[in-house]
Amino acid sequence: MYIVPQLSLHTPVGDLSVSEEDGAIVAIDWGWGSQQIATALLRRACEQLHAYFDAELTEFDLPLAPAGTAYRQRVWQALCAIPYGATRSYAAIARTAGGSPRSVGQANGNNPIPIVIPCHRVLATTNLGGYSGGDGLVTKRWLLAHEARAQPLLQPIHFVAA
Repeated sequence: MYIVPQLSLHTPVGDLSVSEEDGAIVAIDWGWGSQQIATALLRRACEQLHAYFDAELTEFDLPLAPAGTAYRQRVWQALCAIPYGATRSYAAIARTAGGSPRSVGQANGNNPIPIVIPCHRVLATTNLGGYSGGDGLVTKRWLLAHEARAQPLLQPIHFVAA
């Protein structure tokens, strides 16, 4: 029986378990995994997640291999292009990846690597939309507020000599 290497960590949004297969991250699941195998890649992923939650990291640098259809892969690539602290609408992602806002929402809901593939940064036109990870919208609100807190509130003012 083949066991997928997995390593768990405590985070402000609950315990997370990161899974690796063939040298790439394939899943992040909520909860503590029963099998703890500390590979170099899983340790690196946990370190980056800790740095993200400590507001010290704004962009993950990990090999990812989420399993999904070609369409879902396009949606997840579009999500990875959303900068830290920014949001996009389901409609905007649909314009980039194809499909409809509803199909983008379905792809988001099936994202196997949440947080690293930032599905929490996608909002409906008139509200937050949904979130299937952790405690649902409570977790989505926390992640969005976390990224907003890490952004400078005031940009430096540069005076030009007259």
